[in-house]
Amino acid sequence: MIEYSYNRISDELDKAILQALQQDGRISNADLARQINLSPPAVHARIRRLEKQGYIRQYTALLDPEKVGYDMICFVHMGLQIHQQQQVEAVRDAIQQMPEVLECYHLTGEFDYILKVVIRNRQDLERFIMQRLMPIPGLARVQTGLVLSAVKSTTILPLE
Repeated sequence: MIEYSYNRISDELDKAILQALQQDGRISNADLARQINLSPPAVHARIRRLEKQGYIRQYTALLDPEKVGYDMICFVHMGLQIHQQQQVEAVRDAIQQMPEVLECYHLTGEFDYILKVVIRNRQDLERFIMQRLMPIPGLARVQTGLVLSAVKSTTILPLE
């Protein structure tokens, strides 16, 4: 019996399945089976196991931000005045309630957080900063950078 680890992919077939699903999450089991030379039931069983083990978190559609009205992507750096657990939790709770925030990371270094934010226009950016971010208790400073163009944007992880 093959033993599976949560820390690494168990074999080359699992890697091939995960790579194919990253490229096209809607690929049929039959097409994927042909692609990796495995039977459709075996592919299905492997996918279900990979889902159960947490390798596959979810399936989703990636939308074009501009086509749905978001003309600006910004990266917002935030610094806190104090770093007590209650303050950090309050910041995290506030950020999680903001639909404009696509991603948020807690950092080491000069700033405490970086947010990836989608905004429709300059007025929305001003509203977001002044009405959503600045009222967060304990926020010391905010620095915003506007994205001029995307050099690389992918969701595909290297599986080596």
